[in-house]
Amino acid sequence: MGDFKRFLLRGNVVDLAVAVVIGAAFGAVVTALVEDVITPLIGSLGGQPDFSALTLTVNGSVIKYGHFLNAVISFVILAAVIFFFVVKPINMLLTRARRTPPADPTTKKCSECISEIPIEARRCSFCTQLVA
Repeated sequence: MGDFKRFLLRGNVVDLAVAVVIGAAFGAVVTALVEDVITPLIGSLGGQPDFSALTLTVNGSVIKYGHFLNAVISFVILAAVIFFFVVKPINMLLTRARRTPPADPTTKKCSECISEIPIEARRCSFCTQLVA
């Protein structure tokens, strides 16, 4: 039982649970935004104020393609929000964190044989030429 408790209280399990709950709540907000604001705005331009009412009847079966359109719009908006407000900023932060200032050079090239020698050297160890 102790192993199970440690498993549940590990950071990544708790973080994942929180992410799922927040994601579900955010998905509901985006769905409401699409169904209550964006779809009526798009529909007002085309004359159909609510896409969910759009249906097609084939051999007595009702195909609710308007509801599907609402779901596609919700998905696109959710994906755009996640991309622009989560993925892009995190990628930018990771890129900044990976940049390290260049290290001070510890070697130089010999002017005669073009070998790498220590910066403090006064004579090339390969060709024995004096180096300034």
